[in-house]
Amino acid sequence: MSGAPLKIQLVGLYTIVRKETSRVARIWVQTIVPPAITMSLYFVIFGNLIGRRIGDMGGFDYMQFMAPGLIMMSVITSSYGNVVSSFFGAKFQGYLQEMLVSPLSGWVIILGHVMGGVVRGLAVGAIVTVVALFFTDIDVKHPFIAFAVLILTAMVFSMAGMINAIFARKFDDIAIIPAFILAPLTYLGGVFYTTSLLPDFWAGLSKVNPILYMVNGFRYGIIGVSDISIGSAFAVILVFLALFAVTCYYLIHKGIGLRD
Repeated sequence: MSGAPLKIQLVGLYTIVRKETSRVARIWVQTIVPPAITMSLYFVIFGNLIGRRIGDMGGFDYMQFMAPGLIMMSVITSSYGNVVSSFFGAKFQGYLQEMLVSPLSGWVIILGHVMGGVVRGLAVGAIVTVVALFFTDIDVKHPFIAFAVLILTAMVFSMAGMINAIFARKFDDIAIIPAFILAPLTYLGGVFYTTSLLPDFWAGLSKVNPILYMVNGFRYGIIGVSDISIGSAFAVILVFLALFAVTCYYLIHKGIGLRD
């Protein structure tokens, strides 16, 4: 399968990416609009109403501090949701098996779907950024770091969504991880607060949450402050990227959860 000519692999990759991106555009009312509305409510409720009582956070206006976290939160949920629904749909409808018996490499199948998740994540992140500009000023301090963290994080959660889809047996299964694992980790990942406010025990416990590193890495790129060193943030993101990439390839190569 992986020994097919490069041209075939590139055509296959282009086809998968085109399918995934056209899907995002075709059902934009479901893929783009809901996250934008949800994040707008966060800005109004937490930023405008509650934020006035909180005052400064980490030396910044609360709305300005919270904005990078909400942008990253929207990218995480959107990239994850795009791949888990798309890949499970392909498995459920049976055309994933056609890709598995085609000359395409497992890496091409993974990369094509991941790129679709990244496109949706970035599209939603861009819209949430525009929404944020109505509430606060965004002056990007380190654009390369911000963009790198955003892309890598979207890739991590796109592959996490693929793993969820591979093991899912029914549509209900693709909602378990987002509801009981992803959402709590996101809310406890420093989106709305700095860990310096936490007691030592809870601040230390927060450091086992990988989303804390992603949120703070992106926040450092936007406003220049972080609870975590930027080196540690990139290290954690790259470890999870490698781990999920190898896991996805192993599962697809062995057909685990795909040929049953």
